[in-house]
Amino acid sequence: MADEHELPRLSTAPALEATGAAALDSEPRQVSLQSRISSAMVGMKKEYYGKGPDRAKTFINDEYIFVVMEGGLTRNEQTLLAAGQHDLVRSYRLRFQEAMTATTVGAVEEIVGRKVLTYHSQILFDPERAIEIFVL
Repeated sequence: MADEHELPRLSTAPALEATGAAALDSEPRQVSLQSRISSAMVGMKKEYYGKGPDRAKTFINDEYIFVVMEGGLTRNEQTLLAAGQHDLVRSYRLRFQEAMTATTVGAVEEIVGRKVLTYHSQILFDPERAIEIFVL
């Protein structure tokens, strides 16, 4: 089940609520978790990159969480891409996400009430997408 989250134009990250231990398989709970995870990821991107994605969608499947975000490249990243520097932008984004791992994982753990075993981030340019993958 996927929940598309239209992003509000806010200048600060949304508050994250603690949920306690919860199963991910109940339908109403899943929708709530998806929306909260999408909001958290968007808020972090806005706070730490200075610009957030235009759209975000979170998918939860058993022990896996996927967050797909559209848009959100900064002007300097767009300039580098126009100059053919795809590898430089990808390298920067991935290194930055590595530095943000504790913050990103912590936010998801707080929302779902479970430990994240591993996390991976990826950036694509055509079409422009950022993908966050969490294994619980």
